[in-house]
Amino acid sequence: MSDTPRRREDALLDQNALLEAGLLTEKTAGAPVPVIPRRSGTGPAPLSFAQQRLWFLDQLDAGKPHYNLPLIVRIRGPLDVERLAQAIDDMIERHEALRTTVAVRDGVPLQIVGTAPSRILARRDLSHLPVEERDAALVRLAHEELARPFDLSRDLMFRAILVREGEASHVLLMTMHHIASDGLSAGLFLEEMTEVYGALIEGREAKLPELPIQYADYAVWQREWLAGEVGAKQLSYWKGKLSGELPFLDLPLDRPRPAEQTFAGAQERRLLQVEVAEGLEALARQEGTTLFMVLTAAFQTLLSRLSGQEDVLVGTPIAGRNRVETENPVGFFVNTLVLRGDLSGDPTFRKHLRRVREEALEAFAHQDLPFERLVEELRPERDLAHSPLFQVMFALENYAVTHPRMAGLKLEPVEIDTLVSNFDLTLDMRRTERGLRACLEYNTDLLDRGTVRRWLESLELLLEGIVKDPEQRLSELPMLTEGERRLLAEWNATAAPFPRDKTVHRLFEEQAARSPEAVALEFNENQTLTYRELDRRSSQLAERLRGLGVGPEVLVGLCVPRSPEMVVGLLGVLKAGGAYVPFDPTYPSERLAYMLEDTGAPIVLSVERVADVLPAFAGRLLLLDSEQEEISLLRAEPGDSGATPENLAYVMYTSGSTGKPKGVMVPHRAVVNYLAWCVRAYDIEAGSGSPVQSSLSFDLTITGLFGPLLCGRSVRLVPEGFGSETLGDVLRGEGDFSLVKITPAWLDLLAHQNWPRQAAGCSRAFVIGGEPLRAENLAFWRDFTPQTALFNEYGPTETTVGCSVYRVGRDDPRTGPVPIGRPIANARIYVLDRHFQPVPIGVSGEIYVGGEGVARGYWKRPELTGERFLPDPFSGEPGARLYRTGDLGRFRADGNLDFLGRIDDQVKIRGFRVELGEVEAAMREHPSILEAAVALREDAPG
Repeated sequence: MSDTPRRREDALLDQNALLEAGLLTEKTAGAPVPVIPRRSGTGPAPLSFAQQRLWFLDQLDAGKPHYNLPLIVRIRGPLDVERLAQAIDDMIERHEALRTTVAVRDGVPLQIVGTAPSRILARRDLSHLPVEERDAALVRLAHEELARPFDLSRDLMFRAILVREGEASHVLLMTMHHIASDGLSAGLFLEEMTEVYGALIEGREAKLPELPIQYADYAVWQREWLAGEVGAKQLSYWKGKLSGELPFLDLPLDRPRPAEQTFAGAQERRLLQVEVAEGLEALARQEGTTLFMVLTAAFQTLLSRLSGQEDVLVGTPIAGRNRVETENPVGFFVNTLVLRGDLSGDPTFRKHLRRVREEALEAFAHQDLPFERLVEELRPERDLAHSPLFQVMFALENYAVTHPRMAGLKLEPVEIDTLVSNFDLTLDMRRTERGLRACLEYNTDLLDRGTVRRWLESLELLLEGIVKDPEQRLSELPMLTEGERRLLAEWNATAAPFPRDKTVHRLFEEQAARSPEAVALEFNENQTLTYRELDRRSSQLAERLRGLGVGPEVLVGLCVPRSPEMVVGLLGVLKAGGAYVPFDPTYPSERLAYMLEDTGAPIVLSVERVADVLPAFAGRLLLLDSEQEEISLLRAEPGDSGATPENLAYVMYTSGSTGKPKGVMVPHRAVVNYLAWCVRAYDIEAGSGSPVQSSLSFDLTITGLFGPLLCGRSVRLVPEGFGSETLGDVLRGEGDFSLVKITPAWLDLLAHQNWPRQAAGCSRAFVIGGEPLRAENLAFWRDFTPQTALFNEYGPTETTVGCSVYRVGRDDPRTGPVPIGRPIANARIYVLDRHFQPVPIGVSGEIYVGGEGVARGYWKRPELTGERFLPDPFSGEPGARLYRTGDLGRFRADGNLDFLGRIDDQVKIRGFRVELGEVEAAMREHPSILEAAVALREDAPG
């Protein structure tokens, strides 16, 4: 990036200035520094530590321009081109570093100072082009120059091209390799070149300061000086500061990190108002700090809020010119310090600033240890995917920018994006007359421009909040832009009408009245039940259950395999006003015993062939098959259940982290809202209905079971015990299903079956849920059944089946996680940080769900209910609550939500929610096991 002719990289003030300001003492400033002598002779010299690292990187990645430094200025006025060329030649002669190459002798890289060539200035003429084409051609030429590598063993470390734009306008495009220069060197070069040019024009001697040393002298001295006690003390400090496993800054990237670090980059800039800069400087004065320290603290806050981490490492460049001898030579003097931000405890910004002040002063007092030496000593685990020790950089150019004049000519900086980024993210800030100019340089293989632009807006809001009130806690500082707040509100504007005064069974009864002869259930080789028959049998069962005391809020167990009796039993419980509790006959007896005891269900419905799996319990066992004849004599007309939409429809048990399952209480209102939405969203009436192949203990079943039954379509009950092959046979044999609700695991199993071409239209939609979905799970179906809609539905049991959905588009990626979409009707989704604050778009946080689908809580678990079901501060509705899912997610810029995993040990196995703590607790009960730890192996066979 070339945006100023004097780019200083002394992010911290120089040591003398800090001493004068009282921020350093003689004691903390470090040991007295001896004078740097000239080296003896003019032969080869060792590389400095910084040069050695760049040379090593060049050997690994030869021919890459990652460390090319541009210096681009526009020159307006009558330019004497020959004298400019002479001035550049004189500068190459003056500064040995620019004519130094690297040779390897006995395996050791050495500096070889060469002779200065003459007339190195190349020329190009673009004056014949129209203005628009000329500007584009200039940018192309600049990018070509920046992309042209240096050969460190042969080339001059400096190139220059003079581009003629017109009679009185030229652009001087200079490129130096970082091994011979740094940002301050570029500014020094330009200042001295203008002086030499003026002297040539005016026929006088150039007024240049004497150079007591050249860069090779510095390299020799540096290695000798740091080989003794000084180097040992500085190394000891940094080892103490950066020992152990260092945190990796996990920014919310737009794309997965490549296996090897790339350097493709771009820049995004933003000008902050003068008042902000003045307010930050005033705060610095109040706290006895510098503007750099204030901005470092703010940048660390931004990174912490983006990543959710409290231990943040940021690199910062420091000029490395705190000696008289190093003030004027061109060379690679800049060093890098690592500042470790401790943001734990959610302190106020003022308190965090004080922490940063101490950290920065200590770092500056130990600034002489080269970063390269530190990396070599710490030996961090090398990962080619990112830079060592830190992944982000911050630099402040805290001085008044001056544009040197050149014998009647005017020089202006030219900003050209370098297209290179050596880190994931670099924040460069510069004080200007119009305010603080912030530039975020970013790796384009990781981040999109829109993301970086939002981060800059968040930084501006953060800084404004700091100026307004530095006593705010870090979590309270504003980061959401007005546009983001508006979008989040729009994405949650999901209000839609639904029959909120109805119960699930009432809606079924109304549908049965409209289509009494339509087939409601299909099972066992074309056997069927019509709506009239299903309505009659379930009403008769309800009459029996009411006679046994079942009514609103009474739990009735349902331990029935997939069969007509299962559906009759379910509807019968609801029509009696009760709430059903599914007991899967395949569950271990211990789990069934716990659920029976926990619910205290007075009645359990079952059938003879599975009744013996039930442990003994205090209630009554009613067998739906053997007692069917007696039940069939009861009244068949629907009666008054007494249940309201606020009464429970079911209690469904899920895995518990304490080792015991927990029952989720779901009212009719929540189920009705979901079903009303899914009938519309999946257009169930357009097809023939749905197969049901999953357990009633899995709320995924509700979609395929109740969805068709509330709109006059049929449910195909897939026989149990035959796996995915049976479901495949059903799909191939019948076709035109409205939808198939299925888990990704089952979808994969189906894909490996032999599918004839005529079966391609077996279902109008696959609704996939229960566990994270990847695009790879959909590859077969996108190719084989392109006319079948594919939906990814997300929703914990506590939010009633599904609370968000994403329809996979034709142009969606073929690899990677599939988004979980946007909230369904009357649902609201928020992504919050650990302080219950909404996070910006693209930033990860915990998913919270509000709206009509939120369950009542956990059965007999008031404390856990209080922990997970919280007051909703965003809805404005009295009594509204949010369910804390424990899932991590982030909003995309288009409003769709990404699922990013869990904040705890919960996992999904074939769609079933499993708490690893429950498995561990069960293992510890074994007399031969003292301690247990359980982990999920996704790569395990089977």
